[in-house]
Amino acid sequence: MKRIYLVGLALAGSLLSGCASIVSNTRWPVTISSTPAGATVTVLGRDGLEVFSGPTPAAVLLKSGAGYFQKAKYTLKFTMPGYEPKTMNLEADINGWYFGNLFIGGPLGLLIVDPLTGAMFRIDQREVQASLTQAQGLHLPYTDVNGLQIVSITDIPSTERHLLIPIN
Repeated sequence: MKRIYLVGLALAGSLLSGCASIVSNTRWPVTISSTPAGATVTVLGRDGLEVFSGPTPAAVLLKSGAGYFQKAKYTLKFTMPGYEPKTMNLEADINGWYFGNLFIGGPLGLLIVDPLTGAMFRIDQREVQASLTQAQGLHLPYTDVNGLQIVSITDIPSTERHLLIPIN
């Protein structure tokens, strides 16, 4: 009788759970840094909603799933005054433990538990490093405020030329 109870308990446990849910996480730590430090990083989820915003370096917990059979995808936007903005992507991948459901978790874990909880995915990239480049602006040597300085149009960044006003 005791043996039947233990076998039944083991069978129920394997049918009512997902393998990846047991041995894995649904949220993964990611360290975000930038050069130079102190940039603002905004993490947007797959739906475009803000998940996190703060200065670098930062440590965040990100979900690996974004819905039933949908892996999480994140967009990281780095901004800092005087530097060009930078955008990076971070994406979850299939969790190897998910396939343990073929042997342990059964169809319930394979088709319901792990896909719903997001445990079928994992975020492998644990560190994100962004190198920001200084913005190309018009940096003229100091001149007297009452003086006039003539500058070649090639010295003006193409991103700022639309601000020029023609003089007739």
